[in-house]
Amino acid sequence: MTEKKKVDIPDALDEEYYQINMDILESFSKYRPPLDLFRFMEDVARIVSFCRGGERLTNEQVESLAQLVEEGLIFVSRADHPIYVKHISYQLDLVLVDKNLHETEVADIFTQALTRRLAEFFDQPVPLVLVRLWTDIMVLTEYLFKDIHRIRALTRRLHTVHSLENHSFNSGIMGLAIHTKFKAQQYEAGDIKRKFFDHLAVGLFLHDLGMSKVPNFIRVKDKGLTQDERGKLQRHTQIGYEMLAKLDLKFLEVEECVTDHHERITGTGYPQRKMGGAVGEVGRVCALADSYCAMTVKRVYAEAMEPMKAAAALVQDPGYDAELSRHLQALLVMTGKHKQTTENPPK
Repeated sequence: MTEKKKVDIPDALDEEYYQINMDILESFSKYRPPLDLFRFMEDVARIVSFCRGGERLTNEQVESLAQLVEEGLIFVSRADHPIYVKHISYQLDLVLVDKNLHETEVADIFTQALTRRLAEFFDQPVPLVLVRLWTDIMVLTEYLFKDIHRIRALTRRLHTVHSLENHSFNSGIMGLAIHTKFKAQQYEAGDIKRKFFDHLAVGLFLHDLGMSKVPNFIRVKDKGLTQDERGKLQRHTQIGYEMLAKLDLKFLEVEECVTDHHERITGTGYPQRKMGGAVGEVGRVCALADSYCAMTVKRVYAEAMEPMKAAAALVQDPGYDAELSRHLQALLVMTGKHKQTTENPPK
């Protein structure tokens, strides 16, 4: 077997293009790649067009393309990043094999993929749809567990307008960010088990599972709720818990997120009015992330608060774990949220 020839690619190309590998090529339509492809010409050390997105390739071009990809000579333009994000978001495991993506680009892909999966699941919360969501969350946890600091790029991709799927995505990301900041030494020492991290992630993303059964007109109502409507809203934690059994999601971390994200350590929360240590660490993390994410997005009845103002309010509220709240503040400083509002993820 002949050794693959090493091609000297100028470093500057990485700013405008990124190389694709065979896994990525095989995810494209064989005869109609979804975006423009470029070939690196070794003799003149520059990029030239190979084909246009959507253009039908001949059998000869298909064979040539595969060979050129094997040789590391095919690139896509970073200007086509939105198209690439959309494509990869439907086959999320590809982010684990594409070594040419920047962390911000990976964050864009996860944002689009997981938000779409959450919307699909909340629209149809059945086991078959859950499997697809679970698979994508496991791709995220595999990506993050290798380097917990990667979560920071995702915290800069939070949605700015409320919807059930947007809030669930935001809470999942911020909950993981708070927990990895709080337990950074244990993560770095390998003391946190992957299975725990997986279940924590699922719980944080699905903490509002029961909201999928609350009528939408109540969830988006811009005026005060009636007593009956408020009762239906507050029952979402119990409804969510009952749904877990039907979905075979009876993991402790998931249950705690679903049942305890409205509990407060002062005993002023619901549904069980737990106090102090009765609210576990996972429940405290989820409660903090849930509240922070609700406060920092535009809702039909309220404008978004600035991130640091929301965090400061949570630090002052005795219903939340003070140490976790301080870690939230520190996280916002580390990720630049004390200087800026949240960014809109790419469409």
